[in-house]
Amino acid sequence: MPEVKSGKNRLHLDLRAEGSTTAAELARLYALGAQPVDVGQTPDASWVVLSDPEGNEFCLLSKTVEEISTSF
Repeated sequence: MPEVKSGKNRLHLDLRAEGSTTAAELARLYALGAQPVDVGQTPDASWVVLSDPEGNEFCLLSKTVEEISTSF
């Protein structure tokens, strides 16, 4: 039985697909066992929060850091 999450992860990775579309990378991650996680993000967020099969959370970004920083 999986352990209940008791706090924030000590390490959180933000990943971006390189050489592939975000949709294709998301499908690949789901096929590897990733699950979507709701941490309160809005439906229009430019990232998807996922957890690996062991419950470690990470984000798949749909924009580059440069695209995000120029939108402010």
